[in-house]
Amino acid sequence: MPEESRVEAMRQIVEEILRCRRCGLWRGRRNAVPGEGSLEPLAVFVGEAPGYWEDLKGRPFVGAAGRLLDETLLSVGLSRKDIYITNILKCRPPGNRDPRPEEVKACTPFLDRQLEVIRPKIIVTLGRHSARYILSKAGYTISGITAARGRIYRAVFWDREVHILPTFHPAAALYNVRLRKYLEGDLKLLRRELEEQGLI
Repeated sequence: MPEESRVEAMRQIVEEILRCRRCGLWRGRRNAVPGEGSLEPLAVFVGEAPGYWEDLKGRPFVGAAGRLLDETLLSVGLSRKDIYITNILKCRPPGNRDPRPEEVKACTPFLDRQLEVIRPKIIVTLGRHSARYILSKAGYTISGITAARGRIYRAVFWDREVHILPTFHPAAALYNVRLRKYLEGDLKLLRRELEEQGLI
């Protein structure tokens, strides 16, 4: 898809997200959080849902978890400018609770369209909910993020091979220091994958 068409397609998706009332989460939001970043990224990162700061600012991963993600990206020679980042849900669940199935069902058509516009070669899932959703689209079943992380899953989306790398959500790594080394190790694996594909 030409860049101009990609920009216009994403702009339309963003406008729809900002007006969305497909589930009850719109009632409690300050801002919907569509996602942001390069439309020709090295990878697309998919989290679970906006938190307090994301809801306040209308941007993904701007709180403490986002800072940890930025630091971890930098530690492997990458940055936000290299990626597109979004979430399964575009509105904050009350109290940062887990996404409910009906909310995922209502919101993921937006994510599917975003991915269709970008057509990334690599998708990094952050946390169990995004891993479960993306991997299930590729025909995989996972028991949890701990067992699923640390390896590349191969899928065919948009008539081409796509590599999926599940890892822990940076918010979990904030509260469990042991998980930080796994998050960093998984992003090192991303770096190697990018190098092997000749993307960097």
